[in-house]
Amino acid sequence: MEKQITDILFDPTVGKIVSVFVIAIIIISLSKLIQKNISKVVKDNSSKYRARKFVNFFGFILILLAASIIYSDKLGGLTVAFGVAGAGIAFALQEIIVSIAGWIAITFGRYYKVGDRILLGGVKGDVIDISVMRTTLMECGEWINGDLYNGRVVRISNSFLFKDPVYNYSGDFPFLWDEIVVPIKHGSDVNEVKEIFGNIANEIVGDYSRNAGVAWSELVNKYMVENAQVKPLITITFNENWINFTLRYVVDYKFRRGTKDQLFSKIQEASKTMPDKIKIAYSTLEISQNSAFDLNISNK
Repeated sequence: MEKQITDILFDPTVGKIVSVFVIAIIIISLSKLIQKNISKVVKDNSSKYRARKFVNFFGFILILLAASIIYSDKLGGLTVAFGVAGAGIAFALQEIIVSIAGWIAITFGRYYKVGDRILLGGVKGDVIDISVMRTTLMECGEWINGDLYNGRVVRISNSFLFKDPVYNYSGDFPFLWDEIVVPIKHGSDVNEVKEIFGNIANEIVGDYSRNAGVAWSELVNKYMVENAQVKPLITITFNENWINFTLRYVVDYKFRRGTKDQLFSKIQEASKTMPDKIKIAYSTLEISQNSAFDLNISNK
């Protein structure tokens, strides 16, 4: 019995397993210690997140490297076995393999990063984590309007990167075009209304326009895209009821709803202070109840 225990303890295979196990524990412990002290050195949340991810990934690579060195004398004999089993494993784990490939593409292809607002796999939200298998989003929309968080955390397989389009709301150009439509009564001075609306737009979204102009110039230099109008643009259309004034403008992708509220509030305020110039048009709908009546049907 003692001889069997001694043989097991001094077996080279057992020694290699123990060596890999001890090295893995040491590397994981060092990784945890480094991650714990990152907050003392790095203050920015985004930088801290990336540093922790790098430490995890580097530790994983070190463990694989140590295991390959320890078992280097066995790898030659396992080549044939790995080749035979590879096809079956690839078929059984194709979703996992594609997800890992998606993670590599995300990491080096700059499709999106943590903090970006994206639409992936039919889900829109802000990226809060990117792991080897999944991308985690803080979801926006659904039953909540205005691109606001609804509270759900959604984990999406990285394989969707190759299946569906990836919509990035904040990639190289962190602005969106938005517009509001204001109906004005016929007979109003169109040019004067345009001037008032233009002043309101410059007050509310002027800073966005200037910053968007710089970002768009960089985008034009990077991609084959034409120059675009980033300053507020006011256009009109007519119908039989009123004149529609459409105000088109650029806005930060996170402040779309709040900016729209500010614009409407300023226009409403201007219509009260200048009622002779800005006459908001509207239609009315009256719902009334008909009085009771008798219906007599006689058979003759």
